[in-house]
Amino acid sequence: MSLYVHYRERMTNRPRASLQRILEDLGSTVLDVAASPGELDAEVTGVHIYDPLDELLLPEGGILLAVGVDRAEQICALLDAAGPAAGVVVKQPVDVDELVRAKVLETGVAVLGLTRAASWAQVAALLRSLLAEGDLAGPGEAPPDDLFALANAVCALLDAPITIEDRSSRVLAYSGRQDEADPGRVETVLGRQVPERYRRMLEERGFFRQLYQSREPIYMELDDDSINRAAVAVRSGDEILGSIWAAVREPLSDQRQRALADAAKIVALQLLRQRAGADTRRRLRADLLSTVLAGGRDAAEAAGRLGVASGRLCVLAAQLSGGSHADAAHRESDRQRYCDARALHVGAIHPKAA
Repeated sequence: MSLYVHYRERMTNRPRASLQRILEDLGSTVLDVAASPGELDAEVTGVHIYDPLDELLLPEGGILLAVGVDRAEQICALLDAAGPAAGVVVKQPVDVDELVRAKVLETGVAVLGLTRAASWAQVAALLRSLLAEGDLAGPGEAPPDDLFALANAVCALLDAPITIEDRSSRVLAYSGRQDEADPGRVETVLGRQVPERYRRMLEERGFFRQLYQSREPIYMELDDDSINRAAVAVRSGDEILGSIWAAVREPLSDQRQRALADAAKIVALQLLRQRAGADTRRRLRADLLSTVLAGGRDAAEAAGRLGVASGRLCVLAAQLSGGSHADAAHRESDRQRYCDARALHVGAIHPKAA
């Protein structure tokens, strides 16, 4: 079966931002089911952090990150209070007894276990990024830029866990089965970034140079406790957009080499679509924000389009320090990265933030 057929089947059959879909995308590397009410097809609408000092008001479909909760009686109390939530996340090992299982069946709220290697901030960012990337499409109407579905399709064809990364080794998407890889890959997925020590090792051994000079997949023997890698550059003409990495124990067969090369072409198209769409959305939001801050007769309409027309507002301003005037491209990249990270962080607390 071709990569395209694998990919289209996954895309067409994926549920809309369901709990099951999120678990498939994250894989057991990050989240696992500790107690299930049955089908995990509840639609996930947002991510919320538990605070014992605040009244717990969860919207339907919310995922509650139960920070500091570790005992069965606490889990049962949260399940009672969670109302129409989709799931409650607790750090592993999860204390699941018969009372917890009965409460899960009674309330219909799943209990999920979070690996101890992941921080609450990391899982909040991962969940929100998954919700942001694909929850606007229904079954049969999946978004064309769903890199997670493509990563899983490549994983199925290569029989190996996959990451899709940009030129700076930031993880854009990854497949399931990451727990079958080495600790370095797990650390990469959790941090959404290849750790600096691994990047330095790849650079010193000339792997990046070999990767970006070749138009075919390459095989890398790491010669340590790590699993070897097969990788291919993602290109648009002569421009390097990123790369696809597979954790493998032996060189790929000719058929799997072709599948990985084909995947790079599809990823290139999707990255170009994402870049164009992101640029358009950023420009629109920037224009609307400028209009709101400037005031005037159009400010109210702009605030309405941003979803901040009601209530009191707080303006947060920041400026990056350092960098030379000769490094304008890097400074702009750093500025945009900071803006995206800040938007993700603030959005986790204030979903209507613009």
